[in-house]
Amino acid sequence: MTYCQNLFNYQRRKSSLVQIGQVPLGGANPVRIQSMTNCSTLDTASCVEQIKKIVAAGADYVRLTAQGSKEAENLGCIREELRKQGIAVPLIADIHFNPKAAEVAAAKIEKVRINPGNFADPLHIMQTPDEEIALKIEKEKVRERLLPLLAICKKHGTALRIGVNHGSLSSRMMLRYGDSPRGMVESCMEYLRICVEEDFKAVVISIKSSNTLAMIQTVRLLIKTMEAEQMCFPLHLGVTEAGDGEDGRIKSAVGIGSLLLDGIGDTIRVSLSEDPEAEIPVARKLLAYADKRKGHSYINAGAFEDFDPYTYKRRTSKKAGIIGRGQVPVVIQDHSRGLTKDYSGSDPQPDFIYLGAKSPEAARKDNIPQICHFEVYTEQAHCYPLFEAGQIEELLACKAALRFLRVCYSDLKPELLQLLGQEDNVILWLHSKHQNTTAEMRAAFHTLLNLNSPLAVVISASYTTEDTEDLQVQAAADFGFLLTDGFGDGVCISSDALQTECLSLMFGILQATRSRISKTEYISCPGCGRTLFNLQSTLAKVKAGTSHLKALKIAVMGCIVNGPGEMADADYGYVGAGRGRISLYKGKFCVEKNIPEEEALDRLLELIQKDSM
Repeated sequence: MTYCQNLFNYQRRKSSLVQIGQVPLGGANPVRIQSMTNCSTLDTASCVEQIKKIVAAGADYVRLTAQGSKEAENLGCIREELRKQGIAVPLIADIHFNPKAAEVAAAKIEKVRINPGNFADPLHIMQTPDEEIALKIEKEKVRERLLPLLAICKKHGTALRIGVNHGSLSSRMMLRYGDSPRGMVESCMEYLRICVEEDFKAVVISIKSSNTLAMIQTVRLLIKTMEAEQMCFPLHLGVTEAGDGEDGRIKSAVGIGSLLLDGIGDTIRVSLSEDPEAEIPVARKLLAYADKRKGHSYINAGAFEDFDPYTYKRRTSKKAGIIGRGQVPVVIQDHSRGLTKDYSGSDPQPDFIYLGAKSPEAARKDNIPQICHFEVYTEQAHCYPLFEAGQIEELLACKAALRFLRVCYSDLKPELLQLLGQEDNVILWLHSKHQNTTAEMRAAFHTLLNLNSPLAVVISASYTTEDTEDLQVQAAADFGFLLTDGFGDGVCISSDALQTECLSLMFGILQATRSRISKTEYISCPGCGRTLFNLQSTLAKVKAGTSHLKALKIAVMGCIVNGPGEMADADYGYVGAGRGRISLYKGKFCVEKNIPEEEALDRLLELIQKDSM
């Protein structure tokens, strides 16, 4: 297990120090926050005003797109104007396809980001039977493109981010490794090795995806690969095209938060299809929540030897009704805190309602099964008891069709699990009051694996915050931490102050972790100076027109730079092709080009309807 020092005890990953202007990154420095402008980089006044808002919100760095040399040149003007106004924030140029723009930008500002997928390509796999010779020739071509940029960066003290995007792997990497974590890692390592050979150390790395599972596993694999070659470059974390609103916050917190809770990450960017400054409070909340893990009491647990952190595999569990054995994780809505609601006609509906110590209703109009404490349990249809760890005799004597047992990590003794393994329809209800809650629950799952116990497990947690965004961030980080490891057959999130918000939150987390798809998923970029339409209003329009659809993934992308690639996982894509023009995609393939924007939504709906017939 090399992706973090310890699976169960928080320890920040050690990384090398990179100086970015006056704000150092990595080493012992705190995790830095950044965002990106979404106005034209040629519009100096607009960029300056937007950067001021981003900095006022709490960003440590600000990134701007530089798609050409003119935009790269103007970065110097933007920087100069900011300095005149007393704003010293380091600026980062975002480069795609254009090595010359990267070289211009490197002489103007503090950091340049390049994408290996389109910086030195198009290059092609050499047609030679000798794979070693082919790789050597390809590396030399990449090297020829990269060395001039490294020389300029060295001269001006400019840092470099090697930023791999899942959706824009080069044709070489796709042909050789496929659309895989290995391909993303090799794409990054090819550039890193050149930097190391040239003794260029001011490097930051990012590996991003709109798929949270792919993002988490690939970052872990990258760390393992770097460690094998004695590299410890700092990491930039982000989930691309996360979207907006609740879904955008949940998706970002699942991907970024899960890694932060493992001590991984040196700078983060929460990519929302909203005003750039709206990203900063979410990032700050994520960091504050991860910081609470520091200095926690020790969790003494042993990792399951065959656990693979680089490949998603759901833990195999025993079936108990609709829970376990590969069935989608169930959602349990907490009604123990005074909430009362009839879910008839609601979408989505919880699979169970937890009543706590409240007596069950004789019959609910919505027919949703109820779970209550054993003390108030009565034998009736669709009602099931929850036992405490000290009530094993009562559990064994009970004849209910489903029996839940509330446990924490310390309760999972071999003799108990052996006894329960002989029973049918017993489900563990896992909770923790440890400071490092999710790590202790991870320890519980590894204990179940080590003891070969197939009992199904419901993950439960309670939150005290009164702020909806706080709840979204905290719960998504916690539950994402476990679900993306393949752990959990059900979820129950509780909140005294925000009871009604918990239902959509649970379904949102399951969707973001690809555990249970219950609604249309929107893959939407945050926008930048390349965006060819008003992204926020367009996303809202597409959502309004398609939100009734089920289990589809629809991408709304501002331009073609990352659009066709990052939305390769989507069923349909709505991509800016020019001013007032949209191209529609089905999967990876463009099916309608340059159609008028006012017609695009109707044409998208027609395309979806045609495919459903």
